[in-house]
Amino acid sequence: MENTKKLTGKDLINVGIYTAMTLVIFFVVGLLTALPVVYPFLFIIWPIVCGIPMMLYYTKIQKFGMLTITGIIGGIFFYLIGYGWIGLLGWVLGGILSDVVLKIGGYQKFKVTVLSYACFCLGIMGCPANLWFAGEAYWENIHTSMGDQYANTLQSLMPSWMLYVGFALLFVGGI
Repeated sequence: MENTKKLTGKDLINVGIYTAMTLVIFFVVGLLTALPVVYPFLFIIWPIVCGIPMMLYYTKIQKFGMLTITGIIGGIFFYLIGYGWIGLLGWVLGGILSDVVLKIGGYQKFKVTVLSYACFCLGIMGCPANLWFAGEAYWENIHTSMGDQYANTLQSLMPSWMLYVGFALLFVGGI
């Protein structure tokens, strides 16, 4: 069988399986945001818990584009459930960046795989980024849908500097 650099049906099946597993785990863990005090801890929990299926996925990746597709699918999923263009952009950029890192590293080195996953985790920031970038209308929606106590607690736990802490924790959690 000829070794090709193009994605095959088997590659796309792996993309689908592992992307679905990762998104389900991410979403289920994300349900913990029903408790606003848990929200800051998710920056470290998400990459660790999602790292299990992702490391299995990385054993299947030998071609450029698989992580990009995962990022696109994740971004579309989170766009459709209400995270908007910021969620889409974060996941897509995380997928592309992780694919580039993995390609440069040659797909075989463990350290490169870990670095690639840590870069992928940076894209996760697209979901909570609405807290800082979507504006007052976003917070009004949280007040309306979740209640004043929830929204006020979340605002106190997620000041603007948490954006930078979140990126750092996601990266470290990915390692």
